[in-house]
Amino acid sequence: MLYPIGIQNFEKIREGGYVYVDKTDLIYQIVRTGGYYFLSRPRRFGKSLLVSTMEAYFQGKKELFKGLALEKQEKDWTNYPVLHLDLSGKTYNKAEDLEITLDQHLRQWEKDCGIAARYPEPDARFKDVIDTLYEKTGKPVAILIDEYDKPLLDSAGNETLRESYRSRLQGFYSVMKTRDGKIRFGFLTGITKLGKLSIFSGLNNLNDISMDLEFSSLCGISETDLHACFDQEVAAMAAANKISKNECYAKLKDYYDGYHFCEGSEDIYNPFSLLSALRKKRFSDYWYETGTPTFVVKALKRGQFNLEDLTLEGVPASALTGVNSDDSDPIPVLYQSGYLTIKSYDERWERYSLKYPNKEVERGFMEGLARIYTPSLNYNSPFDVRKFVEDFEKGDAESLMKRFEAFFADADYEIVGDAELYFQNTMYVMCKLMGQYTQVERHTSNGRMDIVVQTDQYVYIMELKMDASADEALKQIEDKGYAKPFAANPRKLFKIGVGFSSETRRIKEWRIED
Repeated sequence: MLYPIGIQNFEKIREGGYVYVDKTDLIYQIVRTGGYYFLSRPRRFGKSLLVSTMEAYFQGKKELFKGLALEKQEKDWTNYPVLHLDLSGKTYNKAEDLEITLDQHLRQWEKDCGIAARYPEPDARFKDVIDTLYEKTGKPVAILIDEYDKPLLDSAGNETLRESYRSRLQGFYSVMKTRDGKIRFGFLTGITKLGKLSIFSGLNNLNDISMDLEFSSLCGISETDLHACFDQEVAAMAAANKISKNECYAKLKDYYDGYHFCEGSEDIYNPFSLLSALRKKRFSDYWYETGTPTFVVKALKRGQFNLEDLTLEGVPASALTGVNSDDSDPIPVLYQSGYLTIKSYDERWERYSLKYPNKEVERGFMEGLARIYTPSLNYNSPFDVRKFVEDFEKGDAESLMKRFEAFFADADYEIVGDAELYFQNTMYVMCKLMGQYTQVERHTSNGRMDIVVQTDQYVYIMELKMDASADEALKQIEDKGYAKPFAANPRKLFKIGVGFSSETRRIKEWRIED
């Protein structure tokens, strides 16, 4: 089987004999109604391929759809003029970057129309191209815009540049409303819907289908798709990993499945990761490449929110469908960019609970956070997370605490803001990373944190207190009865009290009882 990994052109996939998971019945449902649509999906989820498929459809390339659902549904196969604007593939760091990209597309469109640029402004040239195509062909135009929000995401944190991009794109996209009578169809994709930036204020008839149940599987691979299209490949991967086919299906689900784009939807796999795993016959992390989104990194360095709050309950739908212009709330972008997904829906209160979609995303996200909170935890340092785990497994509590003490003393204090929040977030990341190798639990309340680590031979109960003594921390272990569940356990038990200083951002003192 030929896997179209990294190939985003529908014509190349079909003519090259690559596997194609048929979504054309859903495409037909969308395009037959006309109108303007918006779809938000994480990166590497097939948005560009979807747009390319729509382009081939509107160009009337019936031969490319042979054997697909749309071949039977469409009867006319009309060739409409198509304007395809792709804003991906470029990093937008300065004002002229967007101007250059728009100019490149407009020049090509003007060349195809046989006209010269008669106006300096991109929106005026866009109008001219639409008018010319309509007059020359006698047919309305299909407009397809891929990664509409790329300049806005790249400029997060630079409000002057972002406002420049916002103003330019708002005027450009508004052209579609002024030329509505000459447009057959409009479709925009992106990672986020930056509603509060008023980017679509001139296009108020845009139908956002990002959370529509009917189109929840429009991008990505569903469980049904996996079994129907890749059963033999899963069997081959199972054999290569010396596990049963059912075990392989379960492991693929654990690693790459778990996305829900609305309540009640079928589980969706990340297509890039799934196909990469099947081709290589190896369970690994494929999707997470570029680290934590820029705006999240900046917010974390300002120490503005608690990492424990990233997987929340009681999130309103409005918080998942729009993003504040100042990026003050990380939840919408983390959901829309694929780091969080819907876990459940409370119909009574119309609220969502969120979670990490799968093991690949959670682990990759934690490693990204580790580069922010624990930059000294690299593989060749004394603070490699595996060295902490080894101390736990050897029962060397003294070495463990000396390592923790040195670790906080080595911090570079790049993160500012509340010291207690910094401490909690750092320990959260540490526990998550250690949790890959041993059993780690966290219990938090009223700003305090206790940690329970269990290995084959040892149990550790760690109470961490801000601006308090190690004795006070140990006393809380006793008062709260944290050790009682392990009273009859044959494993050796360590109780560790830790006092952390908000002034120095270091461990002030620690004591061990066993």
